[in-house]
Amino acid sequence: MGTLYLVATPIGNLADLTYRAVEVLRQVALIACEDTRVSRTLLTHYQIRTTCISYHTHNEAQAAEKLIALLMSGKDIALISDAGTPLISDPGALLVTRAAAAGITITAIPGACAAISALSVAALGDGSAYFAGFLPASGKERDAALRKLRAVPATLIIYESPHRIARTLADLLSTLGDRTALLARELTKRHETLYRDTLSALGAICEQQALKGEMVLVIAPAPAETISDETLIHTMLREALSRLPASKAAAEVASATGASKRDLYALALEIKDGQKS
Repeated sequence: MGTLYLVATPIGNLADLTYRAVEVLRQVALIACEDTRVSRTLLTHYQIRTTCISYHTHNEAQAAEKLIALLMSGKDIALISDAGTPLISDPGALLVTRAAAAGITITAIPGACAAISALSVAALGDGSAYFAGFLPASGKERDAALRKLRAVPATLIIYESPHRIARTLADLLSTLGDRTALLARELTKRHETLYRDTLSALGAICEQQALKGEMVLVIAPAPAETISDETLIHTMLREALSRLPASKAAAEVASATGASKRDLYALALEIKDGQKS
């Protein structure tokens, strides 16, 4: 069997590709790219002539099946995204899951990651962090995701696009309160900019000027008193019960708040019994 390499690529500055990554990309039989047109710029820069195949959200099922067959036949394959570390808000989960189930060796070639880069310069919290990725665009899923973030006892990391950043900052301000945050724009690129301020002040900046480029929000943890608030915990548990069994709902809220899983499970059963009566 071959090996599946998960290769991190630069998030902006082409010089951030590691020596090991270049070597692997040159030696594998095939490179699975999120967008071959985007990856071609990087590969050409490093004179990497390995054959590429498209692997993205819309063809993931079919492409994964083909790649697994090649791996089983003994071919080594590298998976890369347009920028950063594969699977971090990028396609690849299906392929990696199937490869693991098939007993295929999976090796990470570490490198750039926008979430970690932003966290390292944010100077917020004690190092513990919760990566939320991209929030749902709208509807109940977005509301639920925002409520879940409210009591997470860690620094929050969120990805956002330029056309939605103002709205997201407003929603976060409404849900989390006016916490201290960092808005990192165009990390590692020529126009990299770091805005450090409160959520309300960052929202005002985005309302006044049209910021462009990829963005990462890093937000200070919830105050301890918020995490222990019984009303909030009840609200979080009820929301979790709307989509999960009692045991899993209790585990999710316990993880987010630090409350006792056993106590939350008992409370979840009480809530469900009350809904039946």
